[in-house]
Amino acid sequence: MIGSTRRDVLATAGLAAGGFLLPGAVALAEQPPVRKLKLLILGGTGFIGPHQVQYALDRGHEVSVFNRGRQQVAWRGHVEELLGDRDSGDLKALQGRSWDAVIDNPTTLPKWVRDAGQVLAGRVGQYIFISTISVYASNAHPGDDETAALVPYPGKDPFAETIETMRSTPVLYGSLKALSEKEAQAQFPGKATIVRPGLIVGPNDPTDRFTYWPVRIDRGGEVMAPGDGSDPVQYIDTRDLGEWTVRLAEQRTTGTFNATGPARPETMREMLEGIRSALDARAHFIWVPDAFLDAEKVSAWGDMPVWVPGHGDTGGFHRRSLARAHAAGLTYRPLAVTARDTLAWFKTLPPERQAKLNAGLTPEREASLLAKWKASETAKA
Repeated sequence: MIGSTRRDVLATAGLAAGGFLLPGAVALAEQPPVRKLKLLILGGTGFIGPHQVQYALDRGHEVSVFNRGRQQVAWRGHVEELLGDRDSGDLKALQGRSWDAVIDNPTTLPKWVRDAGQVLAGRVGQYIFISTISVYASNAHPGDDETAALVPYPGKDPFAETIETMRSTPVLYGSLKALSEKEAQAQFPGKATIVRPGLIVGPNDPTDRFTYWPVRIDRGGEVMAPGDGSDPVQYIDTRDLGEWTVRLAEQRTTGTFNATGPARPETMREMLEGIRSALDARAHFIWVPDAFLDAEKVSAWGDMPVWVPGHGDTGGFHRRSLARAHAAGLTYRPLAVTARDTLAWFKTLPPERQAKLNAGLTPEREASLLAKWKASETAKA
């Protein structure tokens, strides 16, 4: 059933339209940084990190990255690469060092934040922790802001959790992120910035949770689309998120922020039609009701990426308040840019990767479902 699937999916959901930008935020984004920073980025080679690193370099900052060194990146500028392993507690490369700000991208476990605090507390001016919208206990209430209740931790000892147990028990994801937020505030009192992204999209996304739509729409023909098109959507381009976190460091902005978009409310229909327009694609959307998708075990978020029903226990998932982030300077690329860039990136991948998307329906299943839906509608007539 979609209902039960949604509850599972939204626990792990953490794994811009029309070019509308807020004038005040644009002004902040276009201003050169007031001061040059020494930045430490924990991670730096994943989905968000490379955009943070390059944006920081472009703005004249001095950048260090700390990771296991398993993924090499060709930076356009000098980046100090520090090696270690947070899972094993190896943070020796950070000892005795100082930075103006730290951006912590990959952390899910509270012990990682604790260990970082023990090495860095008193040596950094700001600690920016990238959390997730999945920390919230309920997704039912449209307009909830950052003060909404967080999901409780169901285990015995959060500091004993490992990456392996978290992966094998994905329901822990939101609660461990919430406890990691709490630990960040404890380790860096008065210096913590908590960023809660929604669905992160754009080039280099390994999940295909947005990529499916540009790829599918570009292929053309009849495209199965979920619901009646009126359900809301929220998402953020990874470049917008990465660049904004650097500006938060520049402005030394602390507090907690929902970090998703677009700037104005958007529906699933508006998103899909915006992608079609951006790609100049010959695609025709067939909108299929929730009840049919439910009966056919077509999952929200997974089989129909981005989408969750905009009512019931998911009625507020894509309607989080973004007022705080907008006031703090979050800006957005147009949806058309994100769609075109995502498709262009995907087409550079090896053929075997392009042949098997990590989200969405296979062509065969989509065709079968559309045929069944049409047959049911004909039978009604």
